[in-house]
Amino acid sequence: MSGDPYEALGLARTATAAEIKKAYRRIAKECHPDLNPGDDTAEERFKAASAAYDLLKDPDTRARFDKGEIDASGAERPERHFYREYTEQPDHSYYSSQGFEDFGDANDIFAEILRQRAGRGGRAGFEGGQGPGGFTERGRDLRFTMEVDFLDAVRGSKQRIALPTGEPLEVTIPEGTSDGQTIRLRGKGAEGRAGGARGDALVTLHVRPHKVFRRENDDIHVTLPITVDEAVLGGRVSAPTIDGPVGLNVPAGSSGGRVLRLRGRGAKGKAGKGDAFVELRIVLPETLDDGLRDFMQEWRQTHQYDPRKGMGE
Repeated sequence: MSGDPYEALGLARTATAAEIKKAYRRIAKECHPDLNPGDDTAEERFKAASAAYDLLKDPDTRARFDKGEIDASGAERPERHFYREYTEQPDHSYYSSQGFEDFGDANDIFAEILRQRAGRGGRAGFEGGQGPGGFTERGRDLRFTMEVDFLDAVRGSKQRIALPTGEPLEVTIPEGTSDGQTIRLRGKGAEGRAGGARGDALVTLHVRPHKVFRRENDDIHVTLPITVDEAVLGGRVSAPTIDGPVGLNVPAGSSGGRVLRLRGRGAKGKAGKGDAFVELRIVLPETLDDGLRDFMQEWRQTHQYDPRKGMGE
């Protein structure tokens, strides 16, 4: 990806979280490989935008990049060799079993410990360290990107991935997972140093577009073809949903573009399940028989009907 994730998304460094998300979604819709088969340029732009979004959507990670603590791939910058600079790194937990004699004024040490504990929720402290000087360091978090099918995301599923070390890992995709959501797998990151705890694995999920369903927030949208007689006379038809087909009553006299709602047939969200919205599309038979043609000719002669009346006035 570009060395600057902001550049990959076409944004300034002052961009808001909403602007970052909007830019990523726009590029994903334009350049997704499933929508641009064989287009290497679109695929590279999609990958660059995905990596940039993975980095910038997390406020903590974005702040660390802006400070120069990590690079555009999320990797740590080369380590500092000064004690104070080392301990001020947000992902560096330190421990000591050697007491305070190496540090000078103990008051400074206690102030430093309390400051770091407040900033990291109490992760730092003095314990039995095993490395040189008694220090241990927590392993860094590892970031992964994984594509999942649309229905696997909204229904929930289990997927298997392989870490760079070759270690197999089963990832549980929660029901209702949305595009760009990140799952944290605790203790599956890089090994710690000198006996320190392992970091976490952060898996960002990218949901592939579906040929039938489209998601907006927790609602699912689908376009449903119906016949001319179903539109005119009405009737009960089968409509696809993310949970399988259901019966849908088409009101008599339905025009193309009419939208019917199926409550509770959407994706799972924080407030429960969303709804499914079914847009009707009238489809003529591939071959018009003489009976239908003659009927429509007669109907045209006896009915004055202009659905475009008043347009452009």
